[in-house]
Amino acid sequence: MFGNHPRVNPLESRKRLLIAESELNRTQLVQEWVALTAGVRTVTSRVKSFGSIASAAALLLAGLAAYRRGKGTEADVKPSWLQIALKAAQAAGSIWLAFRARPH
Repeated sequence: MFGNHPRVNPLESRKRLLIAESELNRTQLVQEWVALTAGVRTVTSRVKSFGSIASAAALLLAGLAAYRRGKGTEADVKPSWLQIALKAAQAAGSIWLAFRARPH
């Protein structure tokens, strides 16, 4: 029952322990990477949906600005802050559409 058991080398056992720990760390890293990529995908989809909403709002504001321009205003009248905001939104919308249309 008590036969000749080879003695366990402390360096060999330490090596096996480090290899096991390394495998655990590698598995944990893969799990964290999967969670990170899922989070990035979620953020990207939210940014894209926000971009779509912002683009639609900019087009709406540009349409309102064009409608107001068509009513005929005096040339000497200083533009209101709303007109300036509408022009800025129109420019932002066209810039957004230009960047969005770029091939990756």
